[in-house]
Amino acid sequence: MKRLALLCTPLLAFAFHAEPLQINWKRLTDVRFTRKLNSELSMYFLYPTFGPSVNALQGKEVIIRGYMIPVDPNEDIYVISAKPMAACFFCGGSGPESIMELQFRKKKQRFRTDEVRTVRGKLALNANDVDHLNYILKEAEVIE
Repeated sequence: MKRLALLCTPLLAFAFHAEPLQINWKRLTDVRFTRKLNSELSMYFLYPTFGPSVNALQGKEVIIRGYMIPVDPNEDIYVISAKPMAACFFCGGSGPESIMELQFRKKKQRFRTDEVRTVRGKLALNANDVDHLNYILKEAEVIE
């Protein structure tokens, strides 16, 4: 019996390994924003309340395609956006749900502005830390 359990263990681990979820930017619009004063910084910020379809993605490995926006390439700070830079949240008028912070597994990568890429990583939802975006892709890697 012990031998059978040892043989089955790798098969069970394989069976429960979930494939990354391919998501699109429309799915990330299941969020509402409330403008609130951050007393620590004496500034107003938009704080999210994530809907059920977004909450279901918390901690999941996802794949998303978008436009790369270098925020600070020297510090390896990049954002992926649903729209090109001229129309993105920072410059254009899209909402904060249209961008995602990338925290790369492999450091010192270079991307050009508006380069279209597909990335994979673990999605973290951020409702409170104003030093980071609402959507953060951790252990991110470019797959295409």
